[in-house]
Amino acid sequence: QVQLVESGGGLVQAGGSLRLSCSASGTIFRSNAMGWYRQVPGKQYELVAGITSGGITNYADSVKGRFTISRDNAKNTVYLQMNSLKPEDTAVYYCALGTTYWGQGTQVTVSS
Repeated sequence: QVQLVESGGGLVQAGGSLRLSCSASGTIFRSNAMGWYRQVPGKQYELVAGITSGGITNYADSVKGRFTISRDNAKNTVYLQMNSLKPEDTAVYYCALGTTYWGQGTQVTVSS
Protein backbone atom coordinates (compact mmCIF):
# COMPACT_ATOMS: atom_id res chain seq x y z
CA GLN A 1 0.00 0.00 0.00
CA VAL A 2 1.27 3.45 -0.93
CA GLN A 3 0.58 6.49 1.19
CA LEU A 4 1.06 10.04 -0.05
CA VAL A 5 1.31 12.96 2.34
CA GLU A 6 1.21 16.53 1.06
CA SER A 7 2.45 19.59 2.89
CA GLY A 8 3.25 23.22 2.20
CA GLY A 9 -0.14 24.71 1.47
CA GLY A 10 -1.37 27.89 3.07
CA LEU A 11 -2.50 31.46 2.56
CA VAL A 12 -0.43 33.78 0.40
CA GLN A 13 -0.95 37.11 -1.30
CA ALA A 14 -1.15 37.39 -5.06
CA GLY A 15 2.31 37.41 -6.56
CA GLY A 16 3.72 35.30 -3.77
CA SER A 17 5.17 31.80 -3.78
CA LEU A 18 4.58 28.46 -2.13
CA ARG A 19 6.28 25.10 -2.40
CA LEU A 20 4.23 21.97 -2.01
CA SER A 21 5.81 18.67 -1.06
CA CYS A 22 4.44 15.16 -1.36
CA SER A 23 6.19 12.29 0.38
CA ALA A 24 5.43 8.74 -0.63
CA SER A 25 5.80 5.52 1.32
CA GLY A 26 6.73 2.27 -0.36
CA THR A 27 9.26 1.36 -2.98
CA ILE A 28 7.38 2.02 -6.22
CA PHE A 29 7.78 5.79 -6.20
CA ARG A 30 10.81 6.02 -8.44
CA SER A 31 9.32 3.84 -11.19
CA ASN A 32 6.07 5.77 -11.49
CA ALA A 33 4.92 9.07 -12.89
CA MET A 34 3.72 11.62 -10.35
CA GLY A 35 1.23 14.41 -10.74
CA TRP A 36 -0.16 17.43 -8.96
CA TYR A 37 -3.87 18.08 -9.39
CA ARG A 38 -6.15 20.73 -8.00
CA GLN A 39 -9.83 21.01 -7.37
CA VAL A 40 -12.09 23.95 -6.77
CA PRO A 41 -15.44 23.11 -5.12
CA GLY A 42 -18.02 22.27 -7.74
CA LYS A 43 -15.45 21.74 -10.47
CA GLN A 44 -13.57 18.75 -11.80
CA TYR A 45 -10.02 17.88 -10.88
CA GLU A 46 -7.47 19.65 -13.04
CA LEU A 47 -4.02 18.26 -13.79
CA VAL A 48 -1.62 21.04 -12.88
CA ALA A 49 1.71 19.35 -13.56
CA GLY A 50 3.11 15.91 -14.13
CA ILE A 51 6.53 14.32 -14.10
CA THR A 52 7.51 10.93 -15.46
CA SER A 53 9.85 8.50 -13.75
CA GLY A 54 12.53 9.80 -16.11
CA GLY A 55 11.93 13.42 -15.24
CA ILE A 56 9.94 14.60 -18.24
CA THR A 57 7.48 17.27 -17.19
CA ASN A 58 4.23 18.69 -18.49
CA TYR A 59 2.09 21.57 -17.29
CA ALA A 60 -1.37 22.97 -17.66
CA ASP A 61 -1.33 26.06 -19.85
CA SER A 62 -2.61 28.13 -16.96
CA VAL A 63 0.53 27.51 -14.88
CA LYS A 64 3.27 27.30 -17.50
CA GLY A 65 6.15 29.58 -16.63
CA ARG A 66 4.96 29.97 -13.05
CA PHE A 67 4.95 26.45 -11.57
CA THR A 68 7.74 23.88 -11.55
CA ILE A 69 7.38 20.21 -10.70
CA SER A 70 10.38 18.20 -9.59
CA ARG A 71 11.13 14.94 -7.86
CA ASP A 72 13.77 13.55 -5.55
CA ASN A 73 13.75 9.78 -5.88
CA ALA A 74 16.18 9.37 -3.00
CA LYS A 75 13.63 11.01 -0.73
CA ASN A 76 10.51 9.56 -2.38
CA THR A 77 9.26 13.12 -2.69
CA VAL A 78 7.75 15.24 -5.42
CA TYR A 79 7.59 19.02 -5.24
CA LEU A 80 5.55 21.78 -6.81
CA GLN A 81 7.16 25.19 -6.72
CA MET A 82 4.48 27.79 -7.33
CA ASN A 83 5.53 31.35 -8.14
CA SER A 84 3.59 34.45 -9.17
CA LEU A 85 0.48 33.01 -7.60
CA LYS A 86 -2.90 34.34 -8.67
CA PRO A 87 -6.27 34.26 -6.88
CA GLU A 88 -7.48 31.78 -9.49
CA ASP A 89 -4.84 29.32 -8.27
CA THR A 90 -6.86 28.94 -5.07
CA ALA A 91 -7.82 25.27 -4.72
CA VAL A 92 -7.11 22.06 -2.86
CA TYR A 93 -3.98 20.55 -4.32
CA TYR A 94 -3.48 16.81 -4.47
CA CYS A 95 -0.52 14.71 -5.45
CA ALA A 96 -1.01 11.40 -7.15
CA LEU A 97 1.14 8.43 -8.00
CA GLY A 98 -0.04 7.49 -11.44
CA THR A 99 -3.79 7.72 -11.08
CA THR A 100 -4.09 5.04 -8.46
CA TYR A 101 -2.83 6.56 -5.25
CA TRP A 102 -3.80 10.01 -3.99
CA GLY A 103 -2.86 12.19 -1.08
CA GLN A 104 -5.32 13.86 1.25
CA GLY A 105 -4.89 17.28 -0.30
CA THR A 106 -3.54 20.59 0.92
CA GLN A 107 -5.37 23.91 0.69
CA VAL A 108 -3.78 26.77 -1.22
CA THR A 109 -5.47 30.15 -0.89
CA VAL A 110 -4.26 33.18 -2.80
CA SER A 111 -5.65 36.51 -1.71
CA SER A 112 -5.97 39.49 -4.03
